[in-house]
Amino acid sequence: MPHDTAKTQPLWTPSPEQIANSQLSKFQSFVENNTGKSFDDYMQMHDWSISHSGEFWDQLWQFCGIIESQTYSAPLIDGDKFPGAEWFPKSRLNFAENLLKYNDDKIALVSLLDNGDRKTYTYAQLHHETAQLASALRKQGVQTGDRIAGLMPNIGETVVAMLATTSIGAIWSSCSPDFGFNGIYDRFQQIEPKILICSESYSYNDKRIDCLPRVAEILKSIASIEKTVVVGVLDENRSVEHLPTAINYREFLDPTPETLTFEQLPFAHPVYINYSSGTTGAPKCIVHGGGGTLLQHLKEHQLHCDIRRDDVLFYFTTCGWMMWNWLVSGLASGCTLVLFDGSPFAQDGRVLLDAIDNEKISIFGTSAKYLSALEKQGHKPIESHDLSSLKSILSTGSPLSSNSYDYIYSSIKQDICVSSICGGTDIISCFILGNPCLPVHRGEIQCKGLGMAVEIWNEDGIPLSEEKGELVCTKPFPSTPVGFWNDTNDEKFLDAYFSSHPNIWSHGDYGEITANNGVIIHGRSDAVLNPGGVRIGTAEIYRQVEKVDEILDCVAVGQEFDGDVRVILFVVVRDSIVLDDALIDKVKLTIRTNTTPRHVPAKVIAVPDIPRTISGKIVELAVKNTIHGLAVKNTSALANPEALSHFENLVELQS
Repeated sequence: MPHDTAKTQPLWTPSPEQIANSQLSKFQSFVENNTGKSFDDYMQMHDWSISHSGEFWDQLWQFCGIIESQTYSAPLIDGDKFPGAEWFPKSRLNFAENLLKYNDDKIALVSLLDNGDRKTYTYAQLHHETAQLASALRKQGVQTGDRIAGLMPNIGETVVAMLATTSIGAIWSSCSPDFGFNGIYDRFQQIEPKILICSESYSYNDKRIDCLPRVAEILKSIASIEKTVVVGVLDENRSVEHLPTAINYREFLDPTPETLTFEQLPFAHPVYINYSSGTTGAPKCIVHGGGGTLLQHLKEHQLHCDIRRDDVLFYFTTCGWMMWNWLVSGLASGCTLVLFDGSPFAQDGRVLLDAIDNEKISIFGTSAKYLSALEKQGHKPIESHDLSSLKSILSTGSPLSSNSYDYIYSSIKQDICVSSICGGTDIISCFILGNPCLPVHRGEIQCKGLGMAVEIWNEDGIPLSEEKGELVCTKPFPSTPVGFWNDTNDEKFLDAYFSSHPNIWSHGDYGEITANNGVIIHGRSDAVLNPGGVRIGTAEIYRQVEKVDEILDCVAVGQEFDGDVRVILFVVVRDSIVLDDALIDKVKLTIRTNTTPRHVPAKVIAVPDIPRTISGKIVELAVKNTIHGLAVKNTSALANPEALSHFENLVELQS
């Protein structure tokens, strides 16, 4: 049967003390004292936050103590224009200054590699090294609006580079060093960076991967790069004399910098350029403003994740994914960030679990895929680890299955807030996410984000409840992208988000609002299956396949066949397991029992690997194009493009 959206017993409920002591409750009291309003529950406060949007974001600005040099004339002008609303006009601030508001001996960063290396920065050290790099960049001629590109692992120097860049008013844009040459070139050549900051190598599964051959190719291909700064990750003294314009990071730093100064800039001044996955063409260069990014992240961190100074925040991410940008904004709340680079399954799968105990991580962010893999590998952290510091687990990247909720509470920790979150690179933040004051229901994201006018619409633009439809946002929000880089008249930007419904943001997710006022995401809209004209989200099928122990991974696509569309399920089975008729029947029965006959695949086919983007997302459209004999336009966006060959000219799909 389909997901039952009736009210269910929660898996976890916060105690009255937890609710009273939360940042969200403190913000509610702050607003009620300042405005005279009163809210009986979260939904009432959310309704106010979208019906009085300017007032809400104004109160948030004050509550979070945004550092500014010039205040705004109003929180919002032209709030009925989307896009086109203007946030906090005439304000002047600096993104990096707000992230470096603390300058003391508390640990700001713990940088871990999967080979066991560990390095720390205090807030004072972070402040000083940022000043050294900012001074060196200024002497190199970097000015407001210049682009600095980072080809870096997730380490402390990467955070320093971003802070130094944005302190000047330049724009930071990064890729993970595991990108191939084409993936790097397709991104960086569009933005014409003046400086490239890169690592000489990185570690993965205790193996050293050399970056400099690819860096040499990049320098030959992108003429705008005037200087290359090479960070020694595994070999600090490695020579870079063979690379034109290159210098070692430690040599480049200014040993006697002046006091760190912060360029004061408009609210919407660009701070980041992030990239779409690029699986359907050249990656789109998404430009994010500093003020909107800062305010949105502070809201999500402090109100929705309950982050404060004594917290230790971790998110497993690379520097090519927007969750890295989200993670480093934790500095603005003064907490300790744990950075990790390498394989999450190093040290027999214990490396991140050990880090929770060793670093006293309180908020642990990961992907749905990681949690599913832990379960499949038989890990029971509740028995093998202490985990007493842990108060919440965050998950994103793909929908978190109901099975994974069960696994967390049975095998990781019982007294914990599990917060699946959903948003993306497009908004560098979340539309729906967690809440420390609300219960957790199996398979559901807890709530819509404050200030985010999220609705689920049918094809006619009618709002739905407890029915599946398209996720839209009906009102502006501060972290709406500034636009796309080099996008004449915003043509590509408007087409990407506002072409389906004028004045309405269409996000491209397929979901439903539940009776608990939570949200379930059923997959990407462009990957929705349509057998017999019935719309099915791929995540609905994945949730069931995860219950089959013999299956490690899968992808579902629709094949045009005999005048209709039929569901095809490709699976990766465990070592030594054969996909025989009995296992196929088991998969189909599991899907049929828990969904509908329409969800049951017409074919279940074994493949050795499933293609994914570099950030780990399944690429259904690339598989769909391949089985139909269509070209996949940009395989450089894939972490494993060779996997597509397994879907070509399959005999099983001819009958």
